[in-house]
Amino acid sequence: MFERFTQDAREVVKSAYAHVDGGGEGGQCVEPEHLLLALLDREGSRGSFALAALGLGERRESVREALREARRRAGLTQAETDALAGLGIDVEEIVARVEETHGVGALAGDRKDKRWWSGRTSFGRGAKDVLERSLRVALAQRDRHIGDEHILLALTLRPGVPAEVLADHGVTYASLVRVLYGSGGEAKAG
Repeated sequence: MFERFTQDAREVVKSAYAHVDGGGEGGQCVEPEHLLLALLDREGSRGSFALAALGLGERRESVREALREARRRAGLTQAETDALAGLGIDVEEIVARVEETHGVGALAGDRKDKRWWSGRTSFGRGAKDVLERSLRVALAQRDRHIGDEHILLALTLRPGVPAEVLADHGVTYASLVRVLYGSGGEAKAG
């Protein structure tokens, strides 16, 4: 599949690794959030053009902050947090108590003691799913290669924090398709 990736898409994957290894985002696997952070760093690509056209260019830091906040909540989406609140579970209170005892970011999954970890960054299940969906998105759009725009489209299709954060900032699958393909590209790849 990677042979179909454009240079822009390959750069997104490499940059996602950098966000895991040294970007301060933590973790030991590339996850969908890392792919989104890598896309936010891009300039001069179809994906970055689409984000700018949808007004996200000036609000990149807001997206980064929303991703950091979700990571602090152990990766729970706001919808999941709200659902738990409906059951009487205050996620913010739980996070505060855990951080009081174990330090800020304790629920983020960043282990300081990595003896059990091999030291090699890999792709998490979610990131693999996004990359597989990017292939399906490219095929649905009748594109011959997988570009960074297909990774971006795939992120909006996969339920989770990146899709929720993007939607909260006005970036959805439908809005991206309109920007990237005009009115004729309404096919949906799941």
